[in-house]
Amino acid sequence: MAPTSLVQATAIELLALYRSRSASPVEALRSILDHVERHGAPLNAFALLDEQRALDAARASEARWARGAPVGRLDGVPVSVKDLLLTRGWPTRRGSRTVDPTGPWEEDAPAVARLREQGAVLFGKTTTSEFGLKGLGDSPLTGITRNAWDPRHTPGGSSAGAVTAVAAGFGPLAVGTDGGGSIRVPSAFSGVVGLKPTFGRVPAHPASVVGVPPHVGPIARTVADAGLLLAVLSGADDRDPFRAPPAPEGALDAPELGDDARPLRGVRIGVSATLGYIDPAGETRARFASAVALLERLGAEVDEVEPAFADPGSVLRTLFAARAAHTVRDLGPEQRALLDPAVRSAAAQGEALSVVSYLEAERQRAELAVAVAALHRRFDLLVTPTSAAAAPPIEGGGALPASFAGPFSLTRQPAISVPMGLTSAGLPLGLQIVGRHFEEPLVLRAALAFERESPLLRAPPLRGS
Repeated sequence: MAPTSLVQATAIELLALYRSRSASPVEALRSILDHVERHGAPLNAFALLDEQRALDAARASEARWARGAPVGRLDGVPVSVKDLLLTRGWPTRRGSRTVDPTGPWEEDAPAVARLREQGAVLFGKTTTSEFGLKGLGDSPLTGITRNAWDPRHTPGGSSAGAVTAVAAGFGPLAVGTDGGGSIRVPSAFSGVVGLKPTFGRVPAHPASVVGVPPHVGPIARTVADAGLLLAVLSGADDRDPFRAPPAPEGALDAPELGDDARPLRGVRIGVSATLGYIDPAGETRARFASAVALLERLGAEVDEVEPAFADPGSVLRTLFAARAAHTVRDLGPEQRALLDPAVRSAAAQGEALSVVSYLEAERQRAELAVAVAALHRRFDLLVTPTSAAAAPPIEGGGALPASFAGPFSLTRQPAISVPMGLTSAGLPLGLQIVGRHFEEPLVLRAALAFERESPLLRAPPLRGS
């Protein structure tokens, strides 16, 4: 396979190439690093690249494959990690100039530890908005990250670099985090697959104890790759006091659909283009209507539903403000002056909250979870657009479009965004599929069936140029 093809290959394709001796982990990594060298600067997806350490890991993997003894399910696959996750030997600066890079950095987050155990080649850390507290793809530390489909537009945030890297061909897999949509919305903006698992499915450390807890999850070009990465990330780790019991072996892999033309036969899906309070753009509505029609052709029992809950935006804002205040609680005035103004403002709002106000937001969160659970008695899955419109331009202060991700962050259930086509301007749109708690297998099944019958967005304009 030529280097360009290696850049375009999915993780599953790379593993097949290694197994057949048609390509090696070193060849794959060098192709990706060369692609980053040629195309990476304008997009600014990485907070850190470590070519030498990655090449050492790729050579070790290559030797294992030569012996016919791969160490794990991702042996030799290049993977990037969002710079909110602790990574041994690399600074975790969290998009902030207030974090001292000198370390020592001696601990891996659970997700990173699982990647190493399964032989993944870690080659860099991707950019994030400061402390993951903003929905745009910029930070005081790394500046502006841009959309691979059109660099004039944002990829969204906070997993900005992760989605840009995967979309641009800078590695087939990335690990992100999602508290209020920070995997799903940027994935929709970037034409990739992004999965927020059920809270606790992927162990996290340090644990998030205030506000909307970020869920650690996969970003990939295909649903099958996302399922593979989720299976790896969900390995047990006793450092997370909120962790879920491990899923049975193989349960989280994307299922085989075979030749079944109606793989969603009998699956009850509630669909909403508005959630009762969002007004999507015309192109989003049209693409969503086509996506719903496709789900029906795939055998699903589809009904429109207007959820009986109000816009939870105020609850999200309260919980994010509390998290911002807790995050910067130990910073003095000089360090606070270095913060993103949006983070500083959110922290001030959080500091002004009363305990009663915070607990009232938590009560409303629980009330929302009860309302959504009632919907799931009627429907196995809920389906919405991921965002009301495509990614806005960076210049001119374009506001982020309304997001459909927030309610299902508050309820902590699994939700995936998959590409559902391009706008007339050539920007991706996403479809969100939401499942009951711990029912990632059904979410993946529906996403895989939809992906198989819809256009797969794997080639933004920079690729092959």
